[in-house]
Amino acid sequence: MPSRLSLDALRRYAVTRSLFKPTTLMRAIERLGFVQMDPIRAPARAQDLTLRHRVRDYRAGDLEARYPRLGLEEDFFVNYGILPRAAQRSMHPRVARREWSAARWRQAEAVLAFVRERGVVHPREVDAEFAHGTTRNWFGGNSRASTELLDGMHYRGLLRVARRDSGIRTYAVQDAHARPASDDADAVLDALVDTVVAKYAPLPAASLGRLVSMIAASATPQWRAQRNAMLKRARERLPKAELDGTLWFWPDGDNPAARRFAKDDVLDDALRLLAPFDPVVWDRERFERFWGWAYRFEAYTPAAKRVRGYYALPMLWRGHVIGWANVASTATELTVQTGFINGGAPRDPAFRAALGAERARMAAFLKR
Repeated sequence: MPSRLSLDALRRYAVTRSLFKPTTLMRAIERLGFVQMDPIRAPARAQDLTLRHRVRDYRAGDLEARYPRLGLEEDFFVNYGILPRAAQRSMHPRVARREWSAARWRQAEAVLAFVRERGVVHPREVDAEFAHGTTRNWFGGNSRASTELLDGMHYRGLLRVARRDSGIRTYAVQDAHARPASDDADAVLDALVDTVVAKYAPLPAASLGRLVSMIAASATPQWRAQRNAMLKRARERLPKAELDGTLWFWPDGDNPAARRFAKDDVLDDALRLLAPFDPVVWDRERFERFWGWAYRFEAYTPAAKRVRGYYALPMLWRGHVIGWANVASTATELTVQTGFINGGAPRDPAFRAALGAERARMAAFLKR
């Protein structure tokens, strides 16, 4: 076990290694390995809220605007998001767990020919050309059947997201020669595990197991039978230590107790409002261990049952998540409503200054 390892050291390590010095957009995504995406804007999409802390002079919408010019791909990993092209291609050709009927494959082949002829297509063009009708979505409502088909073709690696138009994915044919099958499944799977460990470290053993299961189920269902072997190798090869009965894992070469993780700038007086899916707070089990309270994403919770708000942003100050804020932006006003786990705001004048500075940064990020 590294010397001086404690829960406080693990907490500092988690915060400082994730909130690295802001860099370029491509370098930030490469360092994160993967950025989860979400369509809700309250006040901005999750991917933008995540990147604003890690990319110099980042503004909401920069990722969408610059995506076509960067070596990035949208795809399913442990959840849906964006990742460097090389990592995305390593997961393909993907064999989906849900088998398509011969009729469904004929539809897909017709759409593939249509997309190849057009170059890049919007879902409404496919719907207008083929009139596939509607289908029941997982929310219980109706969706265009063409949209579901395009999603399935994208997941199977037949299509790629070329760009977004006002947030809507447009598609192009995925070059089959650009995504060769790997003969070494173990190496691919281990690299994907390393990606999630590097992003979410330090990870309690239970969280590592869940992430490995998500890789097997979503990223590489063609190799899902290797889930247990993948986890066994990870537990054997990754650095680890037991603390208070919990086994923790982190990337090779790191020492969570190293002094450099206790002196990073993110432990100063700056206040940061984090996305609900930010790497610092994504693992809810780790969150409760680190900060002693439960954070829940409540956008899909009935309004009457919400505790902290529709899109509460965890509030990080001096290395601790001390509360949350709900931010709303209109054409004339930016409002920040705060809540605190211990009842009231810190009385330290530095806190008021830090909250004001974060509000100003948020306004600039939203281009107000």
